[in-house]
Amino acid sequence: MKVEEIRALSTGELKKQLEEAYQELFNLRLRLATKQLVNHREIPRARKKIARLKTIARERELGVR
Repeated sequence: MKVEEIRALSTGELKKQLEEAYQELFNLRLRLATKQLVNHREIPRARKKIARLKTIARERELGVR
């Protein structure tokens, strides 16, 4: 999901996306621990997605953009 797409989301949708991203990261870590994860690059991608979502949520909170 690109930054422009994230900024177009409402606050409620943004929170929902953030919860889903955290759940996805949890599942990836679980699959990594049980040796079922094939593509290890998925974990940093999930972490970056969470960072993007949190950054935009914080911008809205501060009224930066």
